[in-house]
Amino acid sequence: MHAYFDCRRHKLNTYSALLFEQEREPNLIDLFDELNAGVWRPGTSICFCVDRPKIREVWAASFRDRIVHHLLYNRIHARFENAFIADSCACIKGRGTLYAARRLEAKIRSVTRNWSCPAYYLKCDLANFFVSIDKKIVLELLLSRIREPFWRALTELVLMHDPRTDFEFRGDRRLMARVPLHKRLMEQPSDFGLPIGNLPSQFGANVLLDVFDQHVKHQLRARHYIRYVDDFLFLHESPDWLNTVLSDIDAFLPARLGVRLNPKKTILQPIDRGVDFVGQVIRPWSRSTRRRTVKEAIRRVTTTCEADFISVSNSYFGLLGQAPSGHHDRAHVANAVRRRNHAVNFDLTKTYRGSK
Repeated sequence: MHAYFDCRRHKLNTYSALLFEQEREPNLIDLFDELNAGVWRPGTSICFCVDRPKIREVWAASFRDRIVHHLLYNRIHARFENAFIADSCACIKGRGTLYAARRLEAKIRSVTRNWSCPAYYLKCDLANFFVSIDKKIVLELLLSRIREPFWRALTELVLMHDPRTDFEFRGDRRLMARVPLHKRLMEQPSDFGLPIGNLPSQFGANVLLDVFDQHVKHQLRARHYIRYVDDFLFLHESPDWLNTVLSDIDAFLPARLGVRLNPKKTILQPIDRGVDFVGQVIRPWSRSTRRRTVKEAIRRVTTTCEADFISVSNSYFGLLGQAPSGHHDRAHVANAVRRRNHAVNFDLTKTYRGSK
């Protein structure tokens, strides 16, 4: 039941969730019996495309399969996450974008001695990360800490399932044509690629890159390092040291984990020019929201339908409120809200329904 309630927390209004909910008790009993008998198999997945923040292909398991994903995650995640370094963020409770931004800001203050000394940062990104993951490597890492036969079998079944064998495409097919071929799960070999949108994919990616985190901390001895999914940063007083690190990880990642750096997104420059990470930009004595995000917030608030207006505008006020230097940005969004005849509180943190 814990897995069921975890699953329905954010998915109750979806079609598959409502369908499951109509006969909740019998459906849960059937699912339990299938798992207990070892005959459960993943069902039909949903494939669709999104174009924000960039065009990408997303795969979503059915609600019934998501319950199994949460069941497996709840059983095994602690034995892995308890060994993760504190600088590994994303898909871990309490370690979202705000945690990552605050932790990076603290590291920058440390390496620059509160902005009094020059320092540099090396920012890297992995090329086509999720679709290039070798599932056999992830499975080996997972099974190394799972001893129970039932959970080992379920882990292999969930991770190695290929959603392309049974799926339904929803949405605008024209968007799929805009997804580059090298970013499509459809174009990968059967043992490669974790579907973006499923909990086991996010967890498996973290388990895979924990090997990299441990290498960074114990072999490279990097003191100022942070990672959010496949984006990571090194900070140091010496650009030569950062170049040495770049050479090391450029060899380590493909040899050990089968993934590669994206050379187009590798940046080495002084910290005082500003560090853009997890949607926030850290500059001397300020941390603000990325300009692109602010522009998108104003556009969404201006164009969204009236039925979704309150939830959309309040979500952006919450996002912009995470940056200490975000008052000016929230003021711009508040002006867009008022132009639509809605009210905003004095602190510019919440929208209220206005008069027609």
